[in-house]
Amino acid sequence: MPIDNKEIQALSQLEFKARQVVEGFLAGLHKSPFHGFSVEFAEHRIYNPGESTRHIDWKLYARTDKLFVKRYEEETNLRCQLVIDASSSMYYPQLKAGDHESLNKIRFSVYAAAALTQLIRKQRDAVGLTVFTDEVKVIEQARSNAVHLKHVMTHLENLLAVGAPAQGQKTSIVEALHDIAHRAPRRSLVGDPQ
Repeated sequence: MPIDNKEIQALSQLEFKARQVVEGFLAGLHKSPFHGFSVEFAEHRIYNPGESTRHIDWKLYARTDKLFVKRYEEETNLRCQLVIDASSSMYYPQLKAGDHESLNKIRFSVYAAAALTQLIRKQRDAVGLTVFTDEVKVIEQARSNAVHLKHVMTHLENLLAVGAPAQGQKTSIVEALHDIAHRAPRRSLVGDPQ
């Protein structure tokens, strides 16, 4: 069953911003843990003898007779890894064949992940997907290109196409999150759309 893009497009005016500080390699919408001298003014700090005089605020020096350096905050892109549990419990309540209106836990998770994917991609951030049960089944590392977006959406649609997994399919979220944390190349946001 394909994901209805019209429903997801209704969310296209929203903007998703992480409230955490994130590391990335491009200038973007999120605060970076690194301070630079080029983007958005953050604060003044006292000048330390021996450091470059290039960033001294000379206007402030003229008013106070003290040397201060301007500090700026860099901005960076977000790398978001969406995580979906695909165990048997996620297919509750059991939906009848052909019922495309009702929601169960897996359908809600897939639509939430698809909406978040669109929001994250709209602001040129990277999105990835991990699907797990008692072991990790799908791993798509966070990327921001169009081909990768198609891969993520295909995996989400495959979750909708499965009527229900084999009975008794267990889940192990702790192991899955540890696996994701070990694979993350740098500080990332991991979201569970459930």
